[in-house]
Amino acid sequence: MEDAGNSLWAALALVLVIEGLLPFLSPGGWRRMFQQMLALQDGQLRFFGLCSIVAGLLLLWFVS
Repeated sequence: MEDAGNSLWAALALVLVIEGLLPFLSPGGWRRMFQQMLALQDGQLRFFGLCSIVAGLLLLWFVS
């Protein structure tokens, strides 16, 4: 069970690294993208969130 806990923390750390890449490499581009996201309606944001969840689950399924 300890291995699963370590994997979860490693996955969370990787998410933080990936999430931090765009603001670090291109702060202006990240700011523009964030402003465009703020203009989206709730349904559109939920759709992108759902697509992200499905893509992540599919990726987990393929690698396991």
